[in-house]
Amino acid sequence: MLGDILRFLFEITFTLFGAALIARAWIHAVRLHPFNPLARGIYQFTNWLILPIRKLIPSGNAIDWPSLVGAWLTALLYLILMWLVSMGALIPAAMLPAALGTSLLMVVKWALNLIIWLTLLQAVLSWISPLSPLMPLLQTLTAPMLEPIRRILPRRSAIDFSPLVLLILAQIVLMMLSRLTFSLLGI
Repeated sequence: MLGDILRFLFEITFTLFGAALIARAWIHAVRLHPFNPLARGIYQFTNWLILPIRKLIPSGNAIDWPSLVGAWLTALLYLILMWLVSMGALIPAAMLPAALGTSLLMVVKWALNLIIWLTLLQAVLSWISPLSPLMPLLQTLTAPMLEPIRRILPRRSAIDFSPLVLLILAQIVLMMLSRLTFSLLGI
């Protein structure tokens, strides 16, 4: 029972922190203004990890490498702790390469989940409150993924189906990643 509670708490804590690190990289990529309240909150929440990493790995123009490395390290620590709670021992050295690869897949899964939640939030808000102050922020964050789909989809009605297509594609990739993650490490 205690193991289940610890696994649940680790899952919530590490997923939220990993999503914040990915959101930080995403904010950097879309060039969201650093004084945006969401950006400032994420920066303050993640600076304790990112600032030391930034001393070793500089940010690129389009990619915030320290945030992505931080997300990968967070995923690796998550997998190690989950293994420790589940098996009662550290990951064997022979499984370390699999754990490194699985933690990379975990970061991709967190990114896909973030895409799903932001797209769902934007779709719901577009129907309930299209003039919400949150809408421009959501549109800025989701536009890089929705625009290519909008160019492919025919525009025959007033309803934009690109969020639905993005959600379906993200879910399909998540299913494939879940299968691959399980086959690598059994998690």
